[in-house]
Amino acid sequence: MQNPKWSGPIATIRERCRKCYACVRNCPTKAIGVFQDAAEVIHHRCIGCGKCLQVCSQNAKVIADAIKETEKILQGKQPVVAVLGCSFPAFFYDVDPAQMVTALRRIGFDEVLEGTAGVEMIAPEYRELINKKNDFPLISSHCPTVVDLIERHHPSLLKNLVPVVSPMVAIGRFIKAHRGKEAKVVYISSCIGGKFEVTSESVQGAIDSVLTYSELNRMLKERNIDPHRLAKTPFSGLPTSTGRTFSIFGGPFNNFGIVNNGLDPNFVATVGEEASLEVIHDLAAGRISPQYVDVRFCNGGCIGGPGRTNRLTSFSKRNLIINYRKQSIPYKPSPHYLKAPEDLKLDRTFNNRQHQLERPSGDAIRRILNETEKFNEQDELNCGSCGYATCREHAVAVYQGLADTRMCLPFSMNQLEEDRTSLEQKYDLAKRALDQEYAGTTIIGNDTRTQGVLHMIKQVGPTPTSVLIRGESGTGKELTARAIHEASLRAEKPLVTVNCTTLTDSLLESELFGHKKGSFTGAVKDKKGLFEAAAGGTIFLDEIGDITPKLQAELLRVLDSGEIKPVGSNKTINVDVRIIAATNKALEEGIAQGWFREDLFYRINVFTITLPPLRSRLNSLQQLVDHFLNLAARRLNKTIHKIDDNARQALTCYHWPGNIRELQNIIERAVVLSPDQVIRLEQLPVVFGELLRKNQGATSARDTGLRQQRDLQAGKIEADLLIHFLRESAGNVSAAARLANIPRRTFYRMLERQKIDSKAYRDKK
Repeated sequence: MQNPKWSGPIATIRERCRKCYACVRNCPTKAIGVFQDAAEVIHHRCIGCGKCLQVCSQNAKVIADAIKETEKILQGKQPVVAVLGCSFPAFFYDVDPAQMVTALRRIGFDEVLEGTAGVEMIAPEYRELINKKNDFPLISSHCPTVVDLIERHHPSLLKNLVPVVSPMVAIGRFIKAHRGKEAKVVYISSCIGGKFEVTSESVQGAIDSVLTYSELNRMLKERNIDPHRLAKTPFSGLPTSTGRTFSIFGGPFNNFGIVNNGLDPNFVATVGEEASLEVIHDLAAGRISPQYVDVRFCNGGCIGGPGRTNRLTSFSKRNLIINYRKQSIPYKPSPHYLKAPEDLKLDRTFNNRQHQLERPSGDAIRRILNETEKFNEQDELNCGSCGYATCREHAVAVYQGLADTRMCLPFSMNQLEEDRTSLEQKYDLAKRALDQEYAGTTIIGNDTRTQGVLHMIKQVGPTPTSVLIRGESGTGKELTARAIHEASLRAEKPLVTVNCTTLTDSLLESELFGHKKGSFTGAVKDKKGLFEAAAGGTIFLDEIGDITPKLQAELLRVLDSGEIKPVGSNKTINVDVRIIAATNKALEEGIAQGWFREDLFYRINVFTITLPPLRSRLNSLQQLVDHFLNLAARRLNKTIHKIDDNARQALTCYHWPGNIRELQNIIERAVVLSPDQVIRLEQLPVVFGELLRKNQGATSARDTGLRQQRDLQAGKIEADLLIHFLRESAGNVSAAARLANIPRRTFYRMLERQKIDSKAYRDKK
């Protein structure tokens, strides 16, 4: 479930926010902070105009829902009064006002009054103040958004605000003056600013909840109440007349007794965001000084509030309000409203609620501009994509913590281009390294068994058939799987390799099939499994004989139905993946002993390739040696491309229990140890020298007589002694000769006779 983060009447659903910065661009007071997860409303800067709600295409900005609060009020024992705002005829234009009264009573309200009554209550107060001679311009205070704009952003104009409550607060105080403070009042209008206003200290308690027209519609639909089908019920309050036009442009002047043809500079009326901001800025700067300014922030007046529920234009709504003024509306005032209230106060105070943010120095702005690659005036494009009019305004916002540098579109595009270039380079390097590591998918060998494997790969590769690769460890099962994948129609799709022995049962299940957030400890977010990652390609399950029966059952379902179920999920996901499995175990014994499922065995054993051990394909040994020598030389950046005959012969004497992997490691070790451009017997492990001598001794014993055997054994002893003295002297011939107590020249001749290179023993004492 998506939960909005509440810091005021307007909240953000982080999961929906795509950080398009539309709210930043359109917020008149830049009350939006861009943080890591989302763009969020900063309550102490927000004036409740609702622009962010209107421009957010993802509906990430939401109004604090007052339905639950209202429902709770209706369930109480105290009387609950509904007040329909002045603009309601423009939104419920197809419903008779008396039918709307019936609908509200069906919801559970005890009485229904018109908000226009509040207009007629404050009108005398405004007339009296306007007719006084003041030393400063008066600014209307009936629009809560304008009041918030001045309190939070232009506190120098606080003294100019008319110290009279809004019509909403006036009618609330009127009701509670007659019915007692325990009575509850719910105001219904298109104004989101009203939700802000009721929390202000100077007017708290007058209104208990503010519903928008859209919220009222939801309450009616939830109860299956259709106002069109209902009978008519009169309003419970006093009849109104002139106050009905208050919500449209010119309405306040009409209510406050101001006659103005538009040419009198002492009286200014304006509606809409742009005009409202202009007149406030002019007043703050002292560029104009009228007697009275009537300002409403919404286009067209209150009929343009963001809580509206239809798409009629301001002009058609204006006509609806004018026609409503002429209508005959039924009234049946409750007796308690017929008495004049003893103490109805309509005055209020205003507070300085500005949060002054620190302004950066010129150097600080320059540093931030430099971070976004703006080093001179020409670099400051002022494109506005970040939501701020100029690059410098954006830099100020970054300094104040309201924005970040990534909001700059040209900078982000440059960064993306640089990252793309860097990734391409890294991809090329990684691809080159993989090519060096695996040398493509080339399988080396001219022996008949290797050629048979290659033929089988060529046959099964283009098919979707599952393959089981069998063989000892180190025989090249993964390389064979790669060769099958490269020969298939899925070669352009991923090959995902999984070693089943390296993970526990639970982790392997999560790796293969994925998991849902919260499915186990540590599952902090949803994760796709490797089967999904390999979609359209191939998954290679190495050492499949090591997986548990539970996972065997899950794997069988994938093979049977092509479906996987993530851990913690009730839904299955279809996957199109070819499975190649490998094992060095006798799965038939596993079936007999009960640790491997028979049905799974027959599903993966459709086509079997058995890889021969290296000891049974020694005809290809020298070819493999040359291949691994070239690979190791390239990887280790050495120029070694030769192995002497003794070393080659010794390699053929070994039984290779670790197969090809062991051969590759021994060749790489020899390349590391070699001091020149040739690998000799001395760079191989000791066992190879012993095997070679044993093999040569056995051969010589068969082919030579006593004298030859004596000379051969003497030569071996001489060679061993020479190597011993060279090792003791770290390859220094002069020192070795002294240790042997023979002349240096004699030592050199003996080395030459035995074909021993002293350089191979330097620094190896």
